[in-house]
Amino acid sequence: MDFSKISADYEKYATIQKSASYVLLNLLKIKNEEDVLDLGCGTGHITRVIRKMTKGKVVGIDPSEGMIKEAIAKSRGMEIVYEVKSAEEMDYYEDFDVIFCNSTLQWFNDPEKALRNCYKALKKGGRIGVQAPAKRVYSPNFIKAISKVSEDERTKYIFNHFKEPWFFLETEDEYVRFFEKVGFKVTFSKLETVTTYHTPEEVFKIFLSGAVVGYLNQQYYDVEITEGYISAFKEIVRKSFEDQAGEDGIVELKFNRIFLIALRV
Repeated sequence: MDFSKISADYEKYATIQKSASYVLLNLLKIKNEEDVLDLGCGTGHITRVIRKMTKGKVVGIDPSEGMIKEAIAKSRGMEIVYEVKSAEEMDYYEDFDVIFCNSTLQWFNDPEKALRNCYKALKKGGRIGVQAPAKRVYSPNFIKAISKVSEDERTKYIFNHFKEPWFFLETEDEYVRFFEKVGFKVTFSKLETVTTYHTPEEVFKIFLSGAVVGYLNQQYYDVEITEGYISAFKEIVRKSFEDQAGEDGIVELKFNRIFLIALRV
């Protein structure tokens, strides 16, 4: 699995990422003439929202070719520039007033390099807004499901060879210090637990909109993952979400999330 393979259905299932993105947009307060970079733009859903907020240039970048292909197709005639590029590969210099970074920070391979590139990409006085899952137990529901994978006889051997790809910090202060280390001045930060309510099938689709790209990606295993493993993995996770539902059939889905705004000084 990778983001290119889920790009066609991403907007349909990425409901949690979308709802968090609107909170981040409200915090950023993008102005009418500002130049904006959507870092980790995915299929461009929020990039298109940003395009309607400003007359400045709007650029969306993402390392997934499939995501960018979808973004281009959905944004025709909107004067948005899309590029296949990771945060670590960025070479912009004082090009943007705002960097919008939603549900992306956790995927950075080299978080410090990526953040230094963001700092360089901003004009002086520019700002970056970040929303991302936080803490190693980023979602108790997902972690509970994954613990079942680690225990099941069908999956535990291969899962034992899985190495988590994500960048998580445990506290708000750690995130603030991380941004300050590269020169940013943090003006807002809040680490909170966000709770939403869904059917087990909806939770499973939310899982498929992001987390599965880590858990079922050969890149993060040092043994081969088989079709049998993938099938059993999904079956176990789906069953766990069903077991987590209350008497009303609804799952109380929790995510720990960091919201942060920082200025280039």
